[in-house]
Amino acid sequence: MAGSQGKRGKTGIGVCLLSLGLVLSACQPGPPEPSPRPSSGAPSSPAPSSPPPSTAPSAGEPVHFTAQGDIGVGSGAKKVLDAVAGLKPHLNFALGDFAYKAGLEQEFCDMVTARLGENFPYQLVTGNHESDGRDGDIEKYVQCLPNKMPGLQGEYGVQWRLDVPEQNPVVRFIMVSPGIDFRGGEPLDYSRGSERWRWTADAIDEAKSQNIPWTVVGMHTPCLSVGNYDCQAGQDFTNMLIEKQVDLVLSGHDHVYQRTHQLATGGGCTELVPASFDSACLADTDGAMTQGSGTVFATVGVGGVGLYNVRSEDPEMRYFASTSGKNQDPAFGTLDVTVTADELAARFIPADGYSFSDSFTLRR
Repeated sequence: MAGSQGKRGKTGIGVCLLSLGLVLSACQPGPPEPSPRPSSGAPSSPAPSSPPPSTAPSAGEPVHFTAQGDIGVGSGAKKVLDAVAGLKPHLNFALGDFAYKAGLEQEFCDMVTARLGENFPYQLVTGNHESDGRDGDIEKYVQCLPNKMPGLQGEYGVQWRLDVPEQNPVVRFIMVSPGIDFRGGEPLDYSRGSERWRWTADAIDEAKSQNIPWTVVGMHTPCLSVGNYDCQAGQDFTNMLIEKQVDLVLSGHDHVYQRTHQLATGGGCTELVPASFDSACLADTDGAMTQGSGTVFATVGVGGVGLYNVRSEDPEMRYFASTSGKNQDPAFGTLDVTVTADELAARFIPADGYSFSDSFTLRR
């Protein structure tokens, strides 16, 4: 998450300097260096799939997954991986920002496989620290932590989709990479109507047309956040996910845990506008929610690297049902989610030594 702009228009010069200090201290465990080079268009061919591991869920079985980003190679990361190992999920989504330093790609991969096993599906989507090559290389991570799930389509590590189980799926996962720079210093184009926008929208629409019960989108950058950053995922792109009634959107980048109420557009809320609050965009405000009422956004940037403060004065704060950061119930940990045809149940599991918790349920 470092190397990005701070909250736009929300603080004065003094707080901007504080934000810069937080970024430099919490987010830069090593010097800069080189990284990946995806094309600007949509992925042209499916990524090869390994044979399904023994943990892959079978048709009719609940799908159990974990997700977290902003990990590192220190003791915090190892505690979170140990928590994941204890939960025994079918697969894990690593939401970007892995070792934070070029040359540590194999060390990071070895740390993961030592705790989760060589065949465990530790599925990757890049963060800004390995996307442009300065602090690591997503291509090297993809080589040492390759896709382990059958049926994956797209450019693994950057933009891909996956139905789980492969036959009679209960959930479609869609991983994308808006708002971060790649080789050459340019972000991928997820603007309205672009090829990558259409790829994402089509993947969502197809899941609904095939009656796949749940749709989960994952990426590194959030839009709404009460941490250090503004809407880097893009306002239009975020509103498209809400309009298409994606059930759950996962992200990292900000080193906090934050989970919104269900948010929806239509009626009194024409669109979600970052850095502001509109009560008409709140679709549901309790922990038990109904599918189709709105979209839940969860940032799980607490995979093991220095935490950021929660900014309680942020106008977006009222969109959030639960938050944790350096100055408020600090915790490293993971989101733990179980999905059946009728229910998506999620809870935050803290790593050893922490006590923060959160839970929410979506029902059809």
